[in-house]
Amino acid sequence: MSGGSAVQLAIAMLRTGRPVRLTGDQDLTIAAVETTTQELLDLRDPEHLGRLMISGNRAAALNLANQREAADPQAPVIIERTHWLDAASAIAIADPGRDLDRGPLGPLKPITADCVEAAGAALTLARLAGLLPALWILEPASSDPSVPIDQIDRERRQPSVEIVARAKLPLDDLPPTQITAFRASDDGQEHVALVIGAFARKPPLVRLHSECLTGDVFGSLKCDCGPQLKGALRIIGTEGGGVLLYLRQEGRGVGLANKVRAYALQDRGLDTVDANRRLGFADDERDYAHAAAMLRALGIDRVRLLTNNPDKMKGLEDAGIEVTERVSHQMPANPHNADYLMTKRKRSGHLLV
Repeated sequence: MSGGSAVQLAIAMLRTGRPVRLTGDQDLTIAAVETTTQELLDLRDPEHLGRLMISGNRAAALNLANQREAADPQAPVIIERTHWLDAASAIAIADPGRDLDRGPLGPLKPITADCVEAAGAALTLARLAGLLPALWILEPASSDPSVPIDQIDRERRQPSVEIVARAKLPLDDLPPTQITAFRASDDGQEHVALVIGAFARKPPLVRLHSECLTGDVFGSLKCDCGPQLKGALRIIGTEGGGVLLYLRQEGRGVGLANKVRAYALQDRGLDTVDANRRLGFADDERDYAHAAAMLRALGIDRVRLLTNNPDKMKGLEDAGIEVTERVSHQMPANPHNADYLMTKRKRSGHLLV
């Protein structure tokens, strides 16, 4: 089985509540807390020896990471199994939406991780699957599908994309446009590029737009994504041509369900950054290796980037795409997203102009 398909199979197994074995210098068999039933847990772990793994960010939210010397918020934290720790209580630990609605759980005893590399790869798989970063560590079984740890790391850092389809796509008030669909090697996600008009030999104006169902489709006022998408198409059209990449990175890379969980935490007063951290994720889980691979597949290695996010510039440049110019892309605030936009500037480093 090829590396990409092995990673894709592992993601599919985690989503459906099946254990997966990670192989390498350290072997680790995992199952996702969010999808593993108590029946499967009883079958695979009748002696109740399986440990619970969560991310350092989630451990910090539970005041566990400070019990570990020099705790790293990005590092995995292993919790020792106790008699009361079952599937339901593990979800209560993993899901921050239940933090204010449940009684105290515990005691929870973090222990030294003896499989840091494998545990980090396991949390990467959970994120790619769009699941909460919480996993059971189980004894292996011969029927478990396996994925090499080095394949997970390599696919995450240097994913490839393949062009799977192309077609014309007429759009209102825009030059002739072609839509190109790509499939990623690591998680199997499908991304698209809109190639608008013509840009001759000069670096094209390019916009990297992360998918936002609530903003792009439903017109949510909680963010500025919908106006950014429409504005970018208008600017590229006025320019005479360019490229818009529509990337499947919902909720800053945490997935749709986790984005809705973050919205619920924001309803309780957290900002975007703190909501993601409480979920157990980094402030922003996106990377732009897929975007760079898509641009190369289109024959583009130099761009003028339409953005106010320095991380997008750095992400492309780190992946080998030269950014010759940054073109400002700023949307006006509304009463519902003013705090969100301020958080992007103050805590995420977004530029004003």
